[in-house]
Amino acid sequence: MESTITLPFWLFFLLLITAALLILDRVLLPGFRWYLRRRVNRVIEEVNTRLDIEIRPFQLTRKQALVDQLVFDDKVVAAMKEYAVENNMPKEVVQAKVFRYANEIAPSFNAYVYFRFGYWVAKNLGRLLYRVRVGFHDAGELSRIDPSASVVFVMNHRSNMDYVLLSFLAAEKTALSYAVGEWARIWPLQTLIKSMGAFFVRRNSRNALYRRVLERYVNLATRAGVCQAVFLEGGLTRDGRLREPKQGFLDYMLRDYHREHDRDVVFVPVGINYDRVIEDLSLVRRLDPKARRRSAWFVVSTSVRFACKTLLMSRKKRWMRFGYASLNFGKPLSVYRFCEDRGIDLSALDQEVRFEHIGQLSRQLMDEIAAVVPVLPVALMCECLLAARQEWLSQLELKTLAVGRITALRAQGAPIKISATACEGVLAAALAMLEGRGFIDSRDGLYRVREESEDVLRYYANSISQWRKSAGE
Repeated sequence: MESTITLPFWLFFLLLITAALLILDRVLLPGFRWYLRRRVNRVIEEVNTRLDIEIRPFQLTRKQALVDQLVFDDKVVAAMKEYAVENNMPKEVVQAKVFRYANEIAPSFNAYVYFRFGYWVAKNLGRLLYRVRVGFHDAGELSRIDPSASVVFVMNHRSNMDYVLLSFLAAEKTALSYAVGEWARIWPLQTLIKSMGAFFVRRNSRNALYRRVLERYVNLATRAGVCQAVFLEGGLTRDGRLREPKQGFLDYMLRDYHREHDRDVVFVPVGINYDRVIEDLSLVRRLDPKARRRSAWFVVSTSVRFACKTLLMSRKKRWMRFGYASLNFGKPLSVYRFCEDRGIDLSALDQEVRFEHIGQLSRQLMDEIAAVVPVLPVALMCECLLAARQEWLSQLELKTLAVGRITALRAQGAPIKISATACEGVLAAALAMLEGRGFIDSRDGLYRVREESEDVLRYYANSISQWRKSAGE
């Protein structure tokens, strides 16, 4: 017996969509996931053959597994119970908070995104804007670091480009994990950054429960040998000087460190400097307590105009406007030897004594960073201009002052990569850059600092101010 069933068009359309979703979920998506996993595994196998420090199993752990590991960590569970009692809250509510914190902090590292996309973007963006220069205190010492050690790059923080440059320059050695602030928690940037192994940090949070979850993640990652990059200053410098080091992250890494049982933790000091910091004007502006806060629209529109203008420039003009970006690697410091020399076991010390030793370590690392921060032409020229801010000087007089300063700095052992043959051209380009940005006045071949630009010039001159201190100036 034959009969016809009539369906409303909307119901037929709904059934069609449901069937399509089932086919997508049961047939197409599993095949697509298998294809992606295969590509990712190939990338991991390929890069591990050439990396000095292999990608650690901890980095390849699924995010949900990391979240569960954090939530059910013994110390986090103890902190949850204490928080629930102090705030008179049900344990389920506190656990939900911890799940949110852990999900926010934990990265979702993807080797394919890191090495195929992230490396390409970092390399091209760095070279698009700057002439990138790299130096080593002793390249042999870096190559002799134990491959099983937890390597931590500790560096000064001058610009958000720091992330880009170090990731690009270290990509042939290892996959770095960064702590990034709230600025990166916007869609779709958040997903991209997490897939590159970064973890988010609420830098000014005083929430003890959140800090405990963050501490346990950093500690677990360090013990698992994940290569990390840490800004010891805790944030961007606003006046150009090196800031006092923070002990928090180092303490998270080392509070349970036992030199007899744990893998070594090796800190590699990194000094970074720029002829032009992209955020220089906004950073200096924050020094003025009376300055009005910029609106979100102003920030977005200014950033878009800047990006468009930069992309439309020829390579020569870009280099003239941005100059050099230089990064130096210093002498590695082993925590095993640090503890052995002092005869201490950090895991057995109470908080006050441990912080005293961590403070000594952080200051030692900050001194090593200061010793390898590159001396660049713009910083030299800013020093000379500020030293004679009330006078009109010719280009020749300014170059003579700069050459004298270079000689004095070299005698102190400062890291300067300006050759004698290129010195005159490099200093002239630095002066032209400052004039082009409107920071100095020129008249009849003479130059003088503009009064309203003194703070910006001082910001650049301060990047090498540690050498003035060591000379007693």
